[in-house]
Amino acid sequence: MVNIKLPDGSVRSFEGPVTGTDVAADISRSLAKAALAVKVDGVLKDVYLPIEHDATVEIVTAKMPEGVDLLRHDAAHILAEAVKELFPETQVTIGPTIENGFYYDFSREEPFTPDDLVVIEARMREIVARDEEIRREVWDREEAVEFFKSQGEFYKAEIIASIPDGEEVGLYRQGGFIDLCRGPHLPSTGKLGNAFKLMSLAGAYWRGDSNNEMLRRIYGTAWANEKDLKDYLQRLEEAEKRDHRRLGRELDLFHLQEEGPGAVFWHPHGWTLFQQMIDYMRRKQIQAGYQEVNTPEILDRSLWQKSGHAEKFGENMYLTQTPDERVFAVKPMNCPGHIQVFKQGIKSYRDLPFYLAEFGKVHRYEPSGALHGLMRVRAFTQDDAHIFCTDEQITEECLKASRLIHQIYHDFGFDEVRVKYADRPEQRVGSDEVWDHAEAALLKALNEMQVEYELNPGEGAFYGPKLEFVLRDAIGRDWQCGTVQVDLNMPGRLGATYVDADGERKTPVMIHRALFGSLERFCGILIEHYAGHFPLWLAPLQVVVATITDEADDYAREVQAVLTRAGLRSELDLRNEKISYKIREHSVTKVPLILVVGRREAEERTVALRRLGGKAQEILSLDDAVAALTDEARSPLERAA
Repeated sequence: MVNIKLPDGSVRSFEGPVTGTDVAADISRSLAKAALAVKVDGVLKDVYLPIEHDATVEIVTAKMPEGVDLLRHDAAHILAEAVKELFPETQVTIGPTIENGFYYDFSREEPFTPDDLVVIEARMREIVARDEEIRREVWDREEAVEFFKSQGEFYKAEIIASIPDGEEVGLYRQGGFIDLCRGPHLPSTGKLGNAFKLMSLAGAYWRGDSNNEMLRRIYGTAWANEKDLKDYLQRLEEAEKRDHRRLGRELDLFHLQEEGPGAVFWHPHGWTLFQQMIDYMRRKQIQAGYQEVNTPEILDRSLWQKSGHAEKFGENMYLTQTPDERVFAVKPMNCPGHIQVFKQGIKSYRDLPFYLAEFGKVHRYEPSGALHGLMRVRAFTQDDAHIFCTDEQITEECLKASRLIHQIYHDFGFDEVRVKYADRPEQRVGSDEVWDHAEAALLKALNEMQVEYELNPGEGAFYGPKLEFVLRDAIGRDWQCGTVQVDLNMPGRLGATYVDADGERKTPVMIHRALFGSLERFCGILIEHYAGHFPLWLAPLQVVVATITDEADDYAREVQAVLTRAGLRSELDLRNEKISYKIREHSVTKVPLILVVGRREAEERTVALRRLGGKAQEILSLDDAVAALTDEARSPLERAA
């Protein structure tokens, strides 16, 4: 007798070994039809494999995250089968799932073309229609190696040969195609359905090594149903429209070029936007009790060795040697510099918590292939801060920092924020006892926040555990930005102390806190979140004063002068062009407001106000218009005052 416990707590008994398909059929015919795999005591398995002992069982369907991942997994294998049928000389290598989809790498002399993708996708749909049974087979290692060599699949043979001794060699057969895989898989190709699409082509080196062959990669996406696929493709289309690199060119905000890889060339409007972010943050931090500092961008390598950065982060650091043979490092982080500021003079327990903040420029090497506009750069500005405190103050200070992060995201238009807790990584500094203490303190703060959080195991900083704040933008994408990190290691390594109430010197706790994280990256997120149509307080150019006729030029200059005195960012457009052309052009560059003036407006001292995206215009006196716009352009900080 085999007893199967279901997720609702009920138990079903079977006289002998039973498969996931049998369990599903015993519950309902529809569940048996929808079953893709089965979780046995929490382990995902093929739905047709026998369960021979009492177990907790859950049927996996396409409505579950594991089911969608399984669909993508099998889509990669069906892609490989389609390629082998169409291009038999091609070798298959690996094909994992990724976020929102999958890819498969192939070895062939000729690169694939976009036209090939159309043909391959059509063949994949044929394979789905065949509804080929997919079954797992366990092979002898040497037999499997020789089989794949005989098929001309030398990459597969190499992978199998590298599998550790004692580990099963599992192959999956679907139709005439056999592939190496740990599984599980769908019971048949027909279960994939048609909610998939091949998306793009790329190159990738075998095993990620540039000394190896360049493989041909095909990317695809797969979903539980046609609606989810359609929604995803629409999100991609919207994301392309919002791409910050495209909008950066159209709005003349910034550019990047090969002579400065991973470094941003800010244009006037982009730099204005950047400074608006800093101005807001500076005022917010002052209100929260932070003192702003500035520390050197280049420091002797010995300091980075003491801090632990040279050992754990050295491959990402830029080093330089001076004529006197001293080795310096361009700072990748601000924390060691802030400890040097803290160490100046004697600090008492009465001085704690002690808040230091910096808009510090840092430099980190990233592979050229990883660079991506403002989102992944080599030179960026951190809104970095460090809170020096006692053990007893950790919880309250983490709570304060977390509240501050939520407030700031709200002011910038992000109300959906998730929290992740990241614990100790494999590579770290400090003893396990110190890490136990740091993790316990951060978890206590997290529990007092009374928010749901996700565990991000092994992703803490090398010096301490951290909270990661993930915000969701206007089209549903998630971005990890702010962090709060408890550090019981670095202050001691760099000799930071304070005098306690008993007169003894003690090492402070240091809480690392970033709100935006990288200002460059957050700026890119903002551009895409608002699609370049910024709220008035944040817009780099708030108003354009445009003339209908040159008879109004002098009045237009007067209007702009009044706007400037009121603190509004404005420009003049006195060109000899039709007003419809001017309005259309400034709408393309997403200027929030246009004040149109002609002979009548000059005589009556009025303006015709037009808003981005609107067709109507409002006639206001100049004084009323300036008063209204000045009020509308107040920042969230000014409104809260």
